[in-house]
Amino acid sequence: MNNLTGNIPNDLLRLQRLNLLGVQENRLSGPLSPEIGSLSGLVRLDVSTNQFSGEIPDVFGEMTRLKEVLAQSNRFTGGIPKSLSNSPSLNLLNLRNNSLTGTLQLNCTAMIGLNSLDLGTNRFSGRLPENLPVCKRLKNVNLARNSFQGQVPESFKNFQSLSFFSLSNSSLSNISSALRILQSCKNLTTLVLTLNFHGEALPDDKPLRFEKLKVLVVANCKLTGSMPRWLSSSSDLQLLDLSWNRLTGAIPAWIGEFKDLFYLDLSNNSFTGEIPKSLTKLQSLTSRNISLDEPSPDFPFFMKRNESARALQYNQIVGFPPTIELGHNNLSGPIWEEFGNLKKLHVFDLKWNALSGSIPSSLSGMTSLEVLDLSNNRLSGSIPSSLQKLTFLSKFSVVGNNLSGRIPSGGQFQTFPNSSFEFNDLCGEHRLPCSEDGVNETTTLIIHSRRRSRGAEIGMAVGIAFGSVFLLTLLTLVVLHARRRSGEVDPEMEEESMNQKDLEEIGSKLVVLFQDSDKDLSFDDLLDSTNNFDQANIIGCGGFGLVYKAMLPDGSKVAIKRLSGDCGQIEREFKAEVETLSRAQHPNLVLLQGELISWVVRMKSEGRASEVFDPFIHGKVNEEEMFRVLEVACLCLSHNPKLRPTTEQLVSWLDDV
Repeated sequence: MNNLTGNIPNDLLRLQRLNLLGVQENRLSGPLSPEIGSLSGLVRLDVSTNQFSGEIPDVFGEMTRLKEVLAQSNRFTGGIPKSLSNSPSLNLLNLRNNSLTGTLQLNCTAMIGLNSLDLGTNRFSGRLPENLPVCKRLKNVNLARNSFQGQVPESFKNFQSLSFFSLSNSSLSNISSALRILQSCKNLTTLVLTLNFHGEALPDDKPLRFEKLKVLVVANCKLTGSMPRWLSSSSDLQLLDLSWNRLTGAIPAWIGEFKDLFYLDLSNNSFTGEIPKSLTKLQSLTSRNISLDEPSPDFPFFMKRNESARALQYNQIVGFPPTIELGHNNLSGPIWEEFGNLKKLHVFDLKWNALSGSIPSSLSGMTSLEVLDLSNNRLSGSIPSSLQKLTFLSKFSVVGNNLSGRIPSGGQFQTFPNSSFEFNDLCGEHRLPCSEDGVNETTTLIIHSRRRSRGAEIGMAVGIAFGSVFLLTLLTLVVLHARRRSGEVDPEMEEESMNQKDLEEIGSKLVVLFQDSDKDLSFDDLLDSTNNFDQANIIGCGGFGLVYKAMLPDGSKVAIKRLSGDCGQIEREFKAEVETLSRAQHPNLVLLQGELISWVVRMKSEGRASEVFDPFIHGKVNEEEMFRVLEVACLCLSHNPKLRPTTEQLVSWLDDV
């Protein structure tokens, strides 16, 4: 995690007793030296996220203690070296996001220790290797984004330890056979099959059973059929994504019976009927704490938000915000008042349906809500003023409904752009001013404008119709021409870096620092510290945008929140909130004292720890004990989690004090 360039010095590769070599997240380039085979004592090799190129040298035969090889996100070509694919000591092999080619050949009879295999985002071709289940200990397997063809081999039912399995974007066929085979993997908890089985029918009548399944993602496959009944038996389900398919019928009531389900995406299908009322009783979104067992370390997941853009990449399930995503379907009926019980929900998206009735004022009970999108439905009535209580709401839209009356002006509603309320009969600060009776003042003008001749109205309608057809035809030709030139956007592409246009766009974003911060940061510093806001650095989704892990120029590790939205109001609101919280005094509010921990650590390192203590207690008695407590506190707040003490150690140290 520096900016080291060049290659690994050969002198370093002569340290035969070296256990760990970690040079990850630098800018090292060139071929990996064959001299690396001299490190016969090596246990872990991490050269990931650099610019190494060429073939991986076939020199690992004498490294009999080697357990972990991480070389993802480089520019390696060729295949997997035989000395690696025959290693009995290897536990973890991660070569994701390179340009490896050829058929995938692993000697699983020899690789008796292999636990985790990540070969995603390469150019392997041919059939999936039938001998893979011979690696008895394989728990995590990612083969996504390669050029495999054909079907899931029948032998895959013999996986004994398999827990996480991703085959997304691999041009596979026969989903019925794949599910029938994979249900035999009794320890399977996470299954990702996105961008396969194009246009096939999702089986519903077969007696499938995935007893331990927690995560199922079968998105963007254009699957037909309905919600599969066999899924109801997967009682441990936490995340379900069947978006961007062609599923029809009603959403079944049993979908609300999953006690751990916190993320549901059924958007961009053709579901009909009412939203099942059972969704308002999802325990993980009402009263139950969301308990997430990570399926694997650092395996990419993708969340597709729109048709043309790439999906957001999350490297852990825990990064996904609690979500109900039902947009772009044919759902009808009301929005249930009981949805207000989902106080742990972050994203509630019902756009582009045929929902009717009023917006329930009880939605103000969804106190964690960050996104509420009810646009392009048939909702009527007014916007409840109670929604002003949603203090975390950063995106709100009711565009294209039949709403009327005043737009609330308090709370987060001060930050939403005019475009959030268009194509309704709403008035207020965001639109044209209201008259005394709460009606849009343009209503009178609209009534008068309708006093034109019948012939003029017909002529205008015909003109609009012909004009619309002409424009639609022109736009269609432009879009088709653009697609022929650029090709289809790959939603799961792991980008190496942003292009200049992207950098120019994000360069206009505001950098907000706390008032009492002593750091002087430029936007270039933020670009460097987040690797140009690389999606691989996303660690969560907050109320104003995505949160990235970063290392600042002074070496301190921080979380950077990049504001979302295209309106300057959201930036002003965020800055105002930070300034308000920095000044606020409340027993239940943690003070935002910039950026405090780093100041104490710096004072301690400069030998000025005495200045940290309150003068009222410093210098009285027990000064030595005070410094020892400070030492323990600094260890507890270490940037490196591995250096932080366990609770048992902490109690022991404080007892000694």
